[in-house]
Amino acid sequence: MKQRTGSALRLASPLRALVHRLALVLVMAAAIGVMVLGRANGPMVSQARTAVSDAVAPILGALSEPVSFAEGLFANLEELVDLRAENARLRIERQRLVEWQNIAQRLDAENRELRNLLHFVPDPRSSFISARVIGDHTGAFVREVLISAGEKSGLRKGQAAMTGDGLAGRVSEVGTRSARVLLLTDINSRVPVMVERTRDRAILAGDNSNRPQLLYLKPGLSIQVGDRVVTSGDGGAFPPGLPVGVIDRISDGVVSVAPFVDWDHMEFLQIVDYGLDGVLSDDPVAAAAEAASAAPAPSAPPRAP
Repeated sequence: MKQRTGSALRLASPLRALVHRLALVLVMAAAIGVMVLGRANGPMVSQARTAVSDAVAPILGALSEPVSFAEGLFANLEELVDLRAENARLRIERQRLVEWQNIAQRLDAENRELRNLLHFVPDPRSSFISARVIGDHTGAFVREVLISAGEKSGLRKGQAAMTGDGLAGRVSEVGTRSARVLLLTDINSRVPVMVERTRDRAILAGDNSNRPQLLYLKPGLSIQVGDRVVTSGDGGAFPPGLPVGVIDRISDGVVSVAPFVDWDHMEFLQIVDYGLDGVLSDDPVAAAAEAASAAPAPSAPPRAP
């Protein structure tokens, strides 16, 4: 019995190897046939391929529906988790905003009461004109831009040039339909400013770099990096409180300021008229005539009895 079983195994081994070889040959032949049919462009091949695609398409569609459903389910679960986290963050932010609203309302009421107590005269209302920057003349020796508004739009020398971030400069020259704006970083720019936290006054002086410096600061001040710098209103050139920048470096008595304005993406400027006359005219004759017209007329000498 054992001899018969061994003989059968010995006979089956060559048959098994032959079947494996035939299967490999058939698979290779089928692959070559598929490639040949794929490269063929005859009408019969196209019709057969189309028929196979039409037959398989419903099956593939039915198989893809569970996969799509599972993907949508996982996406909804992820959105639900994100929404819960966002909801918690918004609750905290809302509570914080409510606290700030209460503080603002209290300060507003206190401010109104102090204004009434001091008979405070409010600043005149400002007006503004928005203009596009049509020319950039910044370079190694000058920092100014050309805007598409001039005298016909109501611009005049000395008006503040603002962006959404803060003060960019002032109008230095005015034409009929255009004007030049001298930027804070120009070497000829001088702006009276103060450190918002300590109320220390200084002059912001440009040096043709992106970091103007604070001049005439008293020694021993407690200013530090990160302090905000705003206009002081001295000289009547700008109103107080316009945002300028932050102190970004203090080294060997040199205090540099990083302006809020993004100089590389400055496309529009808002020219604001605060009704201030702190900038003198470049024409001395016109300035003398204006001063003479504003002066009171001399009274007539008394007649002799």
